[in-house]
Amino acid sequence: MYLRPEDRARPNRMALRIAVVGGVGVALFAVLFFRLWSLQIIDGAENLAQAKNNRTRSTKIVAPRGKILARNGEVLVDNRTSLALQVDTSKLPADEAARNAELKQIGGLVHMTLPKVLKRIEEEQKVVAAGAPITVRNDVGYQLIYYIEEHPGKFPGVTVERVFVRNYPQEEEAANVLGHAGEVSEEELESGPYVNLEPGEIVGKEGIEYTYDKYLRGTPGTSRYQVNALGEPTPGGKLTSTPPIPGKNLKLTINPAVQRAGEAALAERGLPGAFVSMNIHTGQILGIGSSPTFDPTVWTKPLSNKEAELFFESEVSPLFNRATESAYPTGSTYKLMTALAGLENGYITGSTVVDDNGYIELGTQKFENSEGAVNGPISLVHALEVSSDVYFYKLGARMWDTPDLQDWSHKMGIGVPTGIDIPDGFDGLVPSKKWRDELFEHEPPLTDRPWSQGDDVQLAVGQGDLQTDPLQMAIAYAALGNGGTIVTPHLGMEVMDAAGRVLREIEPGPRRHVNIAPESRQLIMEGLHLATSGPGGTATPVFAEFPIEIAGKTGTAERVGHGNQSWFISLAPYPNPNIVTVVTIEEGGFGAESAAPANKQILEAYFHHDIEKENEEKTEVAEGAYGEELPLEEAETGEGG
Repeated sequence: MYLRPEDRARPNRMALRIAVVGGVGVALFAVLFFRLWSLQIIDGAENLAQAKNNRTRSTKIVAPRGKILARNGEVLVDNRTSLALQVDTSKLPADEAARNAELKQIGGLVHMTLPKVLKRIEEEQKVVAAGAPITVRNDVGYQLIYYIEEHPGKFPGVTVERVFVRNYPQEEEAANVLGHAGEVSEEELESGPYVNLEPGEIVGKEGIEYTYDKYLRGTPGTSRYQVNALGEPTPGGKLTSTPPIPGKNLKLTINPAVQRAGEAALAERGLPGAFVSMNIHTGQILGIGSSPTFDPTVWTKPLSNKEAELFFESEVSPLFNRATESAYPTGSTYKLMTALAGLENGYITGSTVVDDNGYIELGTQKFENSEGAVNGPISLVHALEVSSDVYFYKLGARMWDTPDLQDWSHKMGIGVPTGIDIPDGFDGLVPSKKWRDELFEHEPPLTDRPWSQGDDVQLAVGQGDLQTDPLQMAIAYAALGNGGTIVTPHLGMEVMDAAGRVLREIEPGPRRHVNIAPESRQLIMEGLHLATSGPGGTATPVFAEFPIEIAGKTGTAERVGHGNQSWFISLAPYPNPNIVTVVTIEEGGFGAESAAPANKQILEAYFHHDIEKENEEKTEVAEGAYGEELPLEEAETGEGG
C-alpha cells in the first residue's frame, strides 16, 4: 500500500527534548559527582584542615625585650606593661564617610578628635609594616577594656592590647647611647637585619638597642582560639598557647658614678658639649654623654611630626651625639699628634730648642701665640707645659710638604672609623695636600686655593679644616698612655640570661698597634704632666690640689661663627694611667676655664675611693701630730693647734 508523505510517522519531538535534557543532566551529575569525589577523597584532608582554620584564629604574643644594665648591675632600661588602643585598618568600612564616623567614635574613647586620629594613623602607617595594627594611644585605662568588651560589635577591628614598653629608671642617664626600640617598619622587613621578621615585632632602632637587638629581642609566642561565623572568639574557645621567650639581658661597661658626674658637669655649664671616659687598655667606655640630652621615654609614645622636628631638625638637636658624631677642631689637644710626628720622623728630639718670640710669619700670614704670650727658648716638654703655639707652628711648617703629620694622625685614630658598637656616623677629616688640591682641581673648584704651608701650620695646633670628635681623641690619647695600642671602644660587656648567668663576654680586642718609641712617649707624657702640675702649666690652677697625679692637655679651638671651644683631655693616674677622659664644651672659652674643671669632676667620681682613702690618711697624720682630731682644712694648714 502506498503511503503519502503526510501519512508517514513523525518523530516525537517531546521525546527528543527529554533525551537531550536527560543527557545534559547525566553529564552535569557526572561532573558534580567527580567534583565531590575529588573534594572528599583527593583533597579531603586539606579541605578539612582549611575548614578547621576558618574556625580558629591565632594572635602573636610579643616577647619582652631584655634589660640593659650598667656594669654594677644597675638597671638602665627594662620594661613596663602598657595598655594600647589599637586599630586594624583593614576592618574599617571602605566608604570614607562611614570610616570617618567610626574613627570619630574610636577617638572619642580616648579624648581625641577625628583630625588627630586621622593624623596619628597616617603617621603610624609610615613607620610600621603593612598589616600591622595601628596604635592610636598608649597607656589607656582598664575601663576602656571593659567598655570595648561590652560592645563587641560596635568597634570592629578595635582592641586594647597589653604591650611591653621600654622603661628608664635612671631617666636621662646615657640616653644618647642607649638608643630606642619600636615596631619594625615595612622598609626594614624588605632589607637589612630584620628582613625575616613579621609585622608588629619590636626591634632596636638606634644605639645599643640596635647593635645588640639580636640578644635583646626575644621570640614571640602565639595563642590560638576558636571563633564563630562572625570571626569573634567563642566562650572558652582558647585552644593552645605558646609562651614568648624573653630577650637576653645586656650588661654595659658604663660606670654609673662616672656617667652621672660627666652628665652633671655638662649640665652645670649649660652649653652644648660632650665627654668620654675610657679604659685605655681594654677600650671599655666608663662614661659617655652629650649635651643637650633628652628623656628617652619620648620613644614609648608615637611621635607627631612637630615632636619629630624638635628632635631631628633642631639646630641643637638632643639626638645628636656630640661624643661620637661631631666634627670639631680640637685646638692644642692636637699637639700630641704633632709631637709624635716630629719625634718619630726625626724633625725634633727632646733637646731641640725653639725660640718662641710670640709669633711666626709665613708670607702675608701671621700666626701668634694665644693672648700674645712670649715663651723664649723652649724644648718640647716645656712647650707642652705652657702650650706654646709657636713651637708647634714651626714644627708644622717643617712638615708641610710631607704627609708625616697626616699619617701619624691616622695611625693614632683620627679621621678613621672608631669601631665603637653603636652607629657613629661621620668619620671625621684630617685635611691634607691631596684632599685640598683635588677640591681645587675640581670643575668647578670646590675650594678657593690649593694646599699651602699655612694649612700644615694650622693642623699642627688642631685648627684649620680638621674635623674630629671626643671619642677619636680619647683613642689617640689612650694609645699614648698604653704604649701604642689602638683599642676598640665598646659599651657592650656581657650578655646574660634572666638568672644572671653570663652567656657571652664582649671583648672586641685591639684594632692594631702603633710603634711609639719609649723615649717619645716619656717626653710627651712628662710635658702633659707638667701641663697640670708645673709652674707654667695651663691646667695647674685647676689641678694643683687634686690628690691624684695626672697628665693632661688643654685646648682652645676657634670655630667660624662660634665662640672659642673648650677642650681638656686627661690621662690618669700618672705615670701609669688606666683611664682617659675627654671633655669638650662649645663656646666654653679657654680649655682651663670650663673643660678642665668638668674633667676634674669626672676624675673625682672615678677616683672617689682613692681620694677618700688619702683624706683618711691625712686625717690620721693630723691626729697623730696634734693629739686630737682637727678639721681637714686645719690639719692641712697647721692652723688651730
